[in-house]
Amino acid sequence: MSFLSRVTGAIRAVLAPSKAPGRRAGPVPTGSAPPRPGGAPASPGQSGPTATVEVDPQRIGKVRTSYSPARDGAPDPGEVVWTWVPFEERDGRGKDRPVLVVATEPAGTFLAVQLTSKQHDGADFVAIGSGNWDSSGRPSWVNVDRVFRVYAGGMRRETAGLPRNSYAAVEARLRQRYGWG
Repeated sequence: MSFLSRVTGAIRAVLAPSKAPGRRAGPVPTGSAPPRPGGAPASPGQSGPTATVEVDPQRIGKVRTSYSPARDGAPDPGEVVWTWVPFEERDGRGKDRPVLVVATEPAGTFLAVQLTSKQHDGADFVAIGSGNWDSSGRPSWVNVDRVFRVYAGGMRRETAGLPRNSYAAVEARLRQRYGWG
């Protein structure tokens, strides 16, 4: 088989609609996930009833933030936990990443904001330094522009409590931006 035949066959395979039962073309909605290669289970928070979802902080209503980390395996305000976070494109893709839990909701869910190790300046980002959530010890920033609802069953692991002063800086920015308190 010639090189050109192989390339043409590969292109056709990629562009042809899937014949697998139950599969549909197009993007996967946020909160559900495409099957992982090799049939590996989805990351906690990636799909199903405990899927981590981005929420509109202006529409949540009254939010009471608190600092109450407790190394008990459950997400608590002031702790960094790992969960699957949808990409900003909202096309069904995302990745497992650290988030800072900032509030507990009456329904037993948690509100969290995304961490990043890429340096950012501006009102959407709060520098929080480094901690056990990053195995390389890199400094981190919290993105207060993206707020997520996290379920206890949708987190992979609890990594560290944020120092009180760092949490207070995030809390102040959330209060300033959304009126939370």
